[in-house]
Amino acid sequence: MPATRRTDGVLLAVAVVWGSSYLTAKTATDALPVLTVLFLRHAIAALACVPVFRGPGAPSRDERRCGGLLGLTQAAVLVLETYGVAHTSAGNAGLIISLTLVLTPVLDRAPLPGRFFLAAGVCLAGVALLVSGNGLHAPGAGDLLMLAAAVARAGHVVLVGRVTAGRSLRPLPLTAVQSVVGAVLFLGPAAPGLPALSRTAPGTWAQLLYLALCCGLFAFLAQTWAIQRTSATRAGLLLGTEPVWALLVGVGLGGEHLTVLAALGAALVVTGTYWGRSIESARRSGAVPAAPLGAATDLSQTR
Repeated sequence: MPATRRTDGVLLAVAVVWGSSYLTAKTATDALPVLTVLFLRHAIAALACVPVFRGPGAPSRDERRCGGLLGLTQAAVLVLETYGVAHTSAGNAGLIISLTLVLTPVLDRAPLPGRFFLAAGVCLAGVALLVSGNGLHAPGAGDLLMLAAAVARAGHVVLVGRVTAGRSLRPLPLTAVQSVVGAVLFLGPAAPGLPALSRTAPGTWAQLLYLALCCGLFAFLAQTWAIQRTSATRAGLLLGTEPVWALLVGVGLGGEHLTVLAALGAALVVTGTYWGRSIESARRSGAVPAAPLGAATDLSQTR
C-alpha cells in the first residue's frame, strides 16, 4: 500500500505541475517575448542533460534520429501552446488543450464506436461555452491557437507511438535530444531578444527554470517511472486531472475569473474528455466502460 500511495503521489504531482505550467508560461511571456521563453525553456533543459551525452548512457543513433524528429514536432506544439496561452487565460488554455485526449485516437485512425463522437461533441460544446465569457461570441486568437495546439499535440502523440514502436528507446536520452533540437531551432528567432536578458527579473528566471526542469524533465521522467509501477487506467485517471489543476491554479493564483457559462463549459470539457478516454480505453481492452470517469490517458504523450 505505501508503494501504491507513493506512485499515485508522483502521478498526481505530474498532473499538478503540468496544470500549473499554463499560468507559469503566461506570466513568463508577459515579461519576455514568446520565442525567447521557448528558447530558454529548451536551452535550460538541454544544459541539465549534458551529462546524458557522455559515457555509455549517451543517446544511440536510433535515439538521436527519433529524438530529432520528435523534437521538431514538439517544438511546433510548444510554439502554438505558448503563443496561445499568452493571449488567453491559463484556465482556458489547460482545458482546451485537454481535447488532445479525444483527438489522438481520431488522428490515429482507431476504430471508434459512435458514443465516442458523442463524447467529443460534449467536449466541443464545453469549449464553446468556456470561451464565451459572459455571452456567446467568436473565440479569441488565444483560444484558436490552443485548439490548433491540441490538434498538433495529438499528431505529435500519434507520431511518438509510430516512431517508437518496436524500438528500445530510453526516455532520458530521447528527452535530452528533443531539448537540444528545440534549443537549436529557437536560438535564431530568439537571438534579437537575448541581450535584454540581463535586465530580466529573478522571478522570471525562476519561472523559466520551473518550465524547463519541473514541467519538462521532471514531469516526463516521473511519469515514465510511475507508469511502470501502476495500471494504465489508474495512471490515466490521475494524469487526467491536469485541466482541473490548470483551472484551479489560474483562478486561485492567477486571479482569473470564471463566469457561470465558463464554469459549465469547463465541466463539460472535463466530463467529455474523461468519457471519451474511457470509451477508447475500453475499446483497446475489449471491455465495456463501467462509468464515464474511468478514463486512461494516452501514456505515450509527451510535453
